[in-house]
Amino acid sequence: MKKQGILNSHIAKVLADLGHTDMIVIADVGLPVPEGVKKIDLALTLGTPSFEDTVNAIAADMEVEKAIVAEEIGSANREALDYIERKFQGLEIGQCPHEEFKRLTREAKAIIRTGENKPYANVILQAGVYFG
Repeated sequence: MKKQGILNSHIAKVLADLGHTDMIVIADVGLPVPEGVKKIDLALTLGTPSFEDTVNAIAADMEVEKAIVAEEIGSANREALDYIERKFQGLEIGQCPHEEFKRLTREAKAIIRTGENKPYANVILQAGVYFG
């Protein structure tokens, strides 16, 4: 049995299989999952698990070189944007219109669905390379 890091076997496998520039998405309950993209559904109830808890767990186990959010997050969910900017301070944080964001999710290795029920609480994380 694993004793640290991500215990969810589906997420652990996706993270272990990521290569440089591969992307995963951490999503709220409403983000659509494109056909053919693996969905890992963590949602238990509205709000559980939260977007922040999920991002914190993933970021602790993943080398992230870039984050991408929808432009609309700034006006619709400033709290989530502030969190992303703090969490990934020093990294490139891209923004694009929500429709473009949804198109980008088609290229993700997986979408991890949280129970978050606040608008635009979604982030694409692009994998970097960890050289220890």
